[in-house]
Amino acid sequence: MSKLMVSVSGVRGIFGETLTPAIAQKYAAHFGIFSKRGKILVGRDSRTTGPAMFHAVVSGLLSVGCDVVDLGIVSTPTVLLAVEDSDASGGISITASHNNSQWNAMKFVGENGMFLFPENAQKLVESFSQNVNWVGWDKVGKLTSDEQATRRHLDKILAIPYLNVEKIKQKQFKVVIDSVNGAGGVISPKLLAELGCQVIELNCEPNGQFAHTPEPLAKNLKQLETAVKENKADLGFATDPDVDRLAIVDETGRCIGEEFSLLLAEKFILSQKKGDIVTNLSSSMASEDIAEEFGVKVHRTKVGEINVGKKMKELQSPIGGEGNGGIICPEVHYTRDAPAGMAIILAYLAQTDKKMSELTAEIPHYYFAKDKMEIEPDMLDSIMEKVERVFVGHKTDKTDGVKILGENYWIHIRKSGTEPIIRIYVESESTKRSQELVEEVKEKLS
Repeated sequence: MSKLMVSVSGVRGIFGETLTPAIAQKYAAHFGIFSKRGKILVGRDSRTTGPAMFHAVVSGLLSVGCDVVDLGIVSTPTVLLAVEDSDASGGISITASHNNSQWNAMKFVGENGMFLFPENAQKLVESFSQNVNWVGWDKVGKLTSDEQATRRHLDKILAIPYLNVEKIKQKQFKVVIDSVNGAGGVISPKLLAELGCQVIELNCEPNGQFAHTPEPLAKNLKQLETAVKENKADLGFATDPDVDRLAIVDETGRCIGEEFSLLLAEKFILSQKKGDIVTNLSSSMASEDIAEEFGVKVHRTKVGEINVGKKMKELQSPIGGEGNGGIICPEVHYTRDAPAGMAIILAYLAQTDKKMSELTAEIPHYYFAKDKMEIEPDMLDSIMEKVERVFVGHKTDKTDGVKILGENYWIHIRKSGTEPIIRIYVESESTKRSQELVEEVKEKLS
C-alpha cells in the first residue's frame, strides 16, 4: 500500500520508504517557487527523522533562491504565528502531527500565517508535476536562525484579554503535563510555570522517542491518568507531537475525551465575549447546546483547521476549533493551539472556582464512537460512492464526505486527508448505540 500522501493538507509518508530526503527536497523546492522565492520559516517537531528532513527541506528552499529561517524544534502553532508576525512569504512545519514515529511530513503555511487555503493548496499540488527551476550559484538563498519564536508565542498567549493571569497564579494549580516527548516539551512546561502552576512533567524531553501512541486519545493516556491520581493533581494535560491538539484529564484521573477541550473553551470564551462559533462537521452536537445557551449560532465546515479558521476569520468568531482537541483562539491566531487551550482552561477553572469534573458535568453529554477502515488508495473513491448507495433515502450533508443525520444521532464518513483510510465518526445519546452504528457502517461498506 502506498504511504505517500500528497494533498492540500501537505506531503506525508513513512520516512525512508515513500518519503525520502530527495522527495522532501523536491517538494520544498516547489513550495519555495510557489512562494515567489521569498523568505521561508522552517520549524519541526522532535521526531528522530527531523534533522534529516530539515536539511533536505532547507536544501530545496535555498537552491531555488529562498532565504530560510530555522526556528528549531517548536510547536506547529508557533511556526504559524512566527510567519504571521514576520515579513516571510510562507513557512514549513516538518511534522507528522499525531502519526507514529515512522511517519514524517511537511505542512505548508501561507504568508498570512495560516495553512494554505484549499484553492491555493490545490495550485501548489498541481505544480508538483513540473520540473524544478533551480537557481545558479549567485542566487542561492541564505540560512539564518531565530531562537525566540517560542518566547513570542508564550507572550501572545499570556496577553489573551480573557485571562486573569494573576487569579490563575493565585490558585497554584497542580498540573501534570504529558508532551509525549514531542515539541510540547519546549513550550508547555514553561507556559504552565509562568501561570504559577506546580508543574509535574511527564514525557517532556523533546527527543522524538514517543512514550506511547502519540494521538492524545483516552486509550493512550493511562500513564497520565495514573500520574494525576498519584500526585493528587488538579488536572492533567496531554498534547500530540506538534502541539496543536489538547486532551484533558480531570482531578479524579479520568480522561474526559478530546471533544470536551473545545466545548469547555467555547463555554468559557462565550461567557466573556458573545459571537457565533465555528467547528467542523465531525465535532460534537453539544456545541449547538452551548451556542443556544449564549444566544449565538454554530457554523459547520469541512474537517480541517484551515476550513474552520477561514470561516472564523470571515465571521470574526471569538472561539472555534475541531473536536479532536483542536482549540482555535483568534486572540492568538487562527490555528489550533494546545498551549493557548491550556491557558483558557486554567482561566475557566480560576474564574469558576470549580473542579474540572464539575465543569465537564455542566456540558450536555453525547457519546462518540470513532473508527477507520484501511483502504487501498485507488479504492477510496469507490468506497465513498458506495456510502451514498448504502444510505440512500437518509437525510445527508455532503459538504465533506457524507454525513448522515438521524434522530438523535449522526454518522460522518469521509476520506482522510493524511492517510489512506476512511474515517467513521458517530455521535448519539449512548455509547452502545454509537458503537452499534459504527459496526453497522463497517459491515455495509466491507
